[in-house]
Amino acid sequence: MATEQYDCLILGSGQAGSPLATALAQAGRKTAIVERVHVGGTCINEGCTPTKTMVASARVAYLARRGADYGVDVGEVTVDMRRVRQRKREIVDSFRGSSERRLEDKPNLDLIYGEARFTGPKTVQIMLPSGEKRELTAETIFINTGERPADPNVPGLDPARALNSSSIMELDAAPSHLLVIGGGYVGLEFAQMFRRFGSQVTIIQRGRQLLGREDSDVAEAVAQILAKDGIEILLNSAPTSATSEAESVTLHVKTPDGERDLIGSHVLAAAGRVPNTEALNLAAAGVATNERGYIQVNERLETSAPGIYALGDVKGPPAFTHISYDDFRIIRTNLLESGSATTTDRLVPYTVFIDPQLGRVGLSEEEARRQGRNIKVAKMPMSWVARADEVDETRGFMKAIVDAETRQILGCAILGIEGGELMAMVEIAMLGHLPYMVLRDAIFAHPTLAESLNNLFTSLDE
Repeated sequence: MATEQYDCLILGSGQAGSPLATALAQAGRKTAIVERVHVGGTCINEGCTPTKTMVASARVAYLARRGADYGVDVGEVTVDMRRVRQRKREIVDSFRGSSERRLEDKPNLDLIYGEARFTGPKTVQIMLPSGEKRELTAETIFINTGERPADPNVPGLDPARALNSSSIMELDAAPSHLLVIGGGYVGLEFAQMFRRFGSQVTIIQRGRQLLGREDSDVAEAVAQILAKDGIEILLNSAPTSATSEAESVTLHVKTPDGERDLIGSHVLAAAGRVPNTEALNLAAAGVATNERGYIQVNERLETSAPGIYALGDVKGPPAFTHISYDDFRIIRTNLLESGSATTTDRLVPYTVFIDPQLGRVGLSEEEARRQGRNIKVAKMPMSWVARADEVDETRGFMKAIVDAETRQILGCAILGIEGGELMAMVEIAMLGHLPYMVLRDAIFAHPTLAESLNNLFTSLDE
């Protein structure tokens, strides 16, 4: 088998790999990008795009049922899950298709479908869908193979009977009772979504709160919102075993109040993800991983093997699309623009697309206190926000952490209507190193959500 020579080789076409392939090819580097299944990675195919499409459908169902609250009678509300699924598929196909065409039409770039594994320090063998093999070598290699949902570790639970964050979106009918294992970001989005589609939903969370990385007051407020939506939440609880029947699954759950048997029509395993590294034969390339299989990198995204980089989720948290894209920018800056970009001290914003949203950036209150910082905390309920009252969505609160001496904003959590967009406004101020008084005294249009920042930061002066 002849070895094909490239300047650059990219494994995985996620939100770092695809733009990097285009940038390298445009810079005159002969580049190959290898994709195992679908162009676009998790985000387009199983993550952001399809889930947020379905979240939007669920929100319409929720608002339709609340029509009378706004003086609008819409009658009985039903959900056509086949149409919800078809809408999701159409949007995914559109996004994926445009991404695929950009790669296929780019001069100096080859898109190759197949399974990649290292056979040497700079050599990769590709198993093509046809069963044939190709061997590629390049001086610079980028690994962007991402991660996937972890299989549930529940004795007696057939993995084939457990849904994950991909398979649950292919259901053609809403479960009568969905049991969600895991109270993290993924679990909560699907729990609320399917509750709004008409399912009874129970969340089983091993930890003492939902969203274990968030401040306790944020987690408690999120739990209250979900409970108001009719979702049962079991904290400090874990399934110990399972029993499957033809039409149901029983989870035997240990709770603080004793053992409980939960009978559900479907189970969603949303308690973790694992990296797509086991098939890569990384040892052959000298690429080191941690105990969980994630590739270890330095602040320049370099692995332990010279000339090999890792980008996106495969190198471990934070696992967000926008972080993957920023990884691409770091590589582009350093390799194509002779820069010196790193991951050091970069802000990591994110939004949990429950409704209302949770937008987060920077330090939480608990993180700041653990670091021994001298801080001031601005906090205000969304019920004090005029725009939230006008649209009848006053659940949640706004919270900002400020350095008491420098007056710089260290972080914020916005749990409320369009919380992600409001968080982004605070992040812009943080990026510009603006003291909180700038937002306190800024003139924002009335009545908008933005003007709530005036009152939020005014509370620091009281």
